[in-house]
Amino acid sequence: MRVVLAPGPERVVVIRTDDAGAATAAPALFPDAAAAVRAFEPEHPRWVWPDTAAIYPSVLRAGLRVQRCHDLALTGALLRTRAGLAPAAVAAAPADERPALFETTPAADPDAVLAEHAEQVARTGSDARLRLLVAAESAGGLAAAEMGHTGMPFSAAAHRRLLEEALGPRVPADVLPARLREVADEVSAAFGRRVNPASQPEVVAAFARDGVELASTRAWLLRDVDHPAVAPLLRYRDLAKLHSANGWAWLDAWVTGDRFRPVYVPGGVVSGRWASRGGGALQIPKALRTSVIADPDHSFVIADAGQLEPRILAAMSGDPLMVAAAGAADLYAPVAAEVFGGDRAKAKVAILGVLYGATAGEARSLLTLLRTRFPMAVRYVEDAAGAGERGEVVHSWLGRACPPPGERWWSEGDAHARGRFTRNFVVQATAAEWALCLLAELRRRLAGTGSELVFFQHDEVVVHSRDPDAAVRHVLDATASATRLLFGDTAVRFPMDVAVRDCYAEPAAETGTVPSRRITRGVDPVSCRTARPN
Repeated sequence: MRVVLAPGPERVVVIRTDDAGAATAAPALFPDAAAAVRAFEPEHPRWVWPDTAAIYPSVLRAGLRVQRCHDLALTGALLRTRAGLAPAAVAAAPADERPALFETTPAADPDAVLAEHAEQVARTGSDARLRLLVAAESAGGLAAAEMGHTGMPFSAAAHRRLLEEALGPRVPADVLPARLREVADEVSAAFGRRVNPASQPEVVAAFARDGVELASTRAWLLRDVDHPAVAPLLRYRDLAKLHSANGWAWLDAWVTGDRFRPVYVPGGVVSGRWASRGGGALQIPKALRTSVIADPDHSFVIADAGQLEPRILAAMSGDPLMVAAAGAADLYAPVAAEVFGGDRAKAKVAILGVLYGATAGEARSLLTLLRTRFPMAVRYVEDAAGAGERGEVVHSWLGRACPPPGERWWSEGDAHARGRFTRNFVVQATAAEWALCLLAELRRRLAGTGSELVFFQHDEVVVHSRDPDAAVRHVLDATASATRLLFGDTAVRFPMDVAVRDCYAEPAAETGTVPSRRITRGVDPVSCRTARPN
């Protein structure tokens, strides 16, 4: 059963439909979305609504959750690109996108919502892969809202200590912290005159006066320069980034009740990867991870899939030797043995070159060797690159389409650049689908267990749990399920590195300052193996 929910200015309209989107009962009225969910969720329908991000937060604040939905906005974006249309323009986001205590949900015409749903169902038709993509994308929307609502455990006190140790005491927003002022003075002393380390023109000019010509002040260029100002400049940059991106203002805005509550954007990248809009959820620096501390009697289960994209390529291409290599815990090792005389580093360079279109230097000669041994795998991405160079649209395994080239591309565009994009798109977008299916299945398995998803980034999930052993089993079962959903009975393995910690940060091996109860590495759904290199 499907239930269409259309928010109105004063009431929510709810309409039962069949799986084709045709109404099967008269509309019902409810005061809000939470009341509608409370009435219908016991029947476990698939909710159909205009936008999960706009509607679901109010349901979560009422203490309710739904099992599944069909998100018209996310599905519409998928179908639009599949139709060869450019992505719809996104309105400029307000400066502060934190979920508000009281939000106004945009009203929607029930008849229009009903019609849009029926049209989307008709356009997906009998395409099983596309239907799976739509379901997974919509489940991702639910998970994103739930993680934003629940928040990631984050010790504000620990973060304040980190800021004070790194920057000095807190100062007003328009005043530079003490440690930044000190390091700025060190930079000026190294140049023998006052230089603003935050000003690239001033820094370039200061180096030029000392006989050092720089095109820019990028860190990788500075590290090759022998000058006493380099070390304090790099320190200043690190501290300035901490202050601006994750300083006291960030803490005030995004951490409440010892929970970090960012805004996730499912499908925010054309490949289907997520983005974040506010809070920097997908860019948590290592320094901040020491403040991500589990609640008492809880642990984090941190799981990530290494070598994901090469394994995805093996499964997609069906290249027998590549599939055999991807059946090992370390994919690069058998490739190295087959092609590169056991040199794992060369095998890794060659495989990543295939994925990202590296054709210069050593990568070019390594690619030639790889093409000879794994012709089907190499041909798969080279065909995608060729299609991109011709201005064609390519698709992921489940059917996500890449954006078509713009009008100017046909006269001014770089064909090779577009080929590199489409070469990687078919693999990266499929990897995003695999991860999304894992997330959706893990969300389903964790429902009602007391364990909660608190973080998702590309190929990594973090679960906050009182029962980490059970949570690990759920992660591994979800991994196996995602693999079966996409690739059936494949010999390609997708091993997961799973760690159980009290703190998100890597354990401090020498000092032991980061709490850590148990680390399990290289765990996969088939067996418990150890030491799988990334």
